[in-house]
This record gives sequence, structure tokens and C-alpha cells, in this order.
Amino acid sequence: MNDDATRYPLSWPTGWKRTPSYQRQRARFQSGGAALTVHRAITRLSGELARLGARDEILSTNMQTRLDGLPYSGQSEPADPGVAVYFTLKGQARCLACDAWTRTADNIAAIAQHIDALRRIDRYGVGTLDQAFAGYAPRLQAAPSEWWIVFGISRSSTRAAVEEAFTRLAKTAHPDAGGSHDAMARLTEAKTAALREVAAS
Repeated sequence: MNDDATRYPLSWPTGWKRTPSYQRQRARFQSGGAALTVHRAITRLSGELARLGARDEILSTNMQTRLDGLPYSGQSEPADPGVAVYFTLKGQARCLACDAWTRTADNIAAIAQHIDALRRIDRYGVGTLDQAFAGYAPRLQAAPSEWWIVFGISRSSTRAAVEEAFTRLAKTAHPDAGGSHDAMARLTEAKTAALREVAAS
């Protein structure tokens, strides 16, 4: 999973549901009473990933990056504030993504808070991190016939929305872009299933 991820532009994980822009909300993540900056949000996320024991982290956003791979300051908020973080945990490739909030910094902070909650699962002895991450597997391994899950769009989407989602995901799934033949074949199958269903409705 980490091999296909880019820091910029955003590499949204295949099959991970997107939040429509009209459903995104303003978050209340703050630092010292002020709106959280991208820099401070990344600091929070880095701390949580370190405490989790994650390795090989890749933070993927639609914010242009500096030479060190992190977003540079002073940028305008991108139209798509979604964030995905790819990492390795106990030898397994993992990913968490969030686009529920209107600001990139808030989506980064939300992932940091989510990781804190995941660490508590192990700490309190009720479950394990492996069990928690297993809950994400169905989304990331959806069958092509469940095209709306593969594309992360509504099942009532239009043909144009299907085409847009296919084009967006193909940018990272195609072998020439660092993807694989299997990933591209899966997307193509999902597109075929989607267009068949959209045409029939």
C-alpha cells in the first residue's frame, strides 16, 4: 500500500469512502485557543505515530510539499482538504484517511486523535490493534461488484461521477504510475459494473 502513495497530490486509499464536500464540517481542533495550523497538526500526528510504533510514514495531502516531504506554510486551503497517512505497523502496511472536515489541518488532527483512540484499545485490554485494523479491511478489499465502495462514492452516483472517480484512482493504480496490473484490473472491473448498473437505472 505504501509503495503507491504520494505525498502530493493526495493519494486517497482505494475503496475508502469520500465525504461529499457539502457534508464536510468545521472542526474545533485548536492550539492555544487559535485554529490549529498544519504544522502543529503534523506534530500531533507524528507523536501519535511514534507512540503507536509506526514506521515508514507517508502523509499524503493536496498541499504542496517542501524538500523534506512536509507541506510548506502559507498555502491556501486546497479544494479537497482530504488527508491520508500510510505507514507500516508490525510489518503490515496500514492506512488511515479523513476528509470529514473543511481544513487539511483538522483532518490531520482527526487522524492523530483516532490513533490515540486505537492505542487505548491495546492499553485497556478489551481488544487489540490487529482487531481494530481488521475493521478497515472490507473497505480496502471490496469486490469490484461493490463499485461504490471501490470508488468511495454513493451508489446513486451519476455516470460522470463514476468516470471521475475512475480517472482519479487510476492515477495511482496504473502500473505506469507505480500501481499494479491487479489494481488497475480491479478498477476497470469496478467501472464496468458501475456503468452497467448506472445505465440500467
